Amino acid sequence: MSEFTHFDDFGHATMVDVSDKSVTRRVATASATITMSQEAYKKVIDKEMSKGDVLGTAQIAGIMGAKRTPDLIPMCHPLKINGINIKFQPDDASSSITMTATVRIDGKTGVEMEALTAVSVAALTVYDMCKAVDKGMVISDIKLLEKTGGKSGEYKRS
Repeated sequence: MSEFTHFDDFGHATMVDVSDKSVTRRVATASATITMSQEAYKKVIDKEMSKGDVLGTAQIAGIMGAKRTPDLIPMCHPLKINGINIKFQPDDASSSITMTATVRIDGKTGVEMEALTAVSVAALTVYDMCKAVDKGMVISDIKLLEKTGGKSGEYKRS
């Protein structure tokens, strides 16, 4: 079973040892989309949702989620994050909002999971704050867009 990095030769779960890896600049960007009713969308954009500023709160939640990734995902290393940037792109035509998170570190392991967690938590926060208006919202397209640094090099979604 040794071809799986999170299992030892006996099939027991293990955290990958990064002791011998070099510290490099690592950056990962991920995105997610939430689609909602026009009514909910308009309230979010106009900052009229009864629970407050939805996107401002989602931005903070996404940052907090990225920082807490090792508490949520087994075998993730705790990382000293240099920076997290979360942006929101509203789309009036589809009543959707795409959130994009970029996470940066100088470290021995990548930050893909932190970027993916950031957009997931941000999208869940939007859902939570809007569910009184629209329980039928859909969170979709959670994906890694690109990553740089480390032994595996660069990845960019085509």
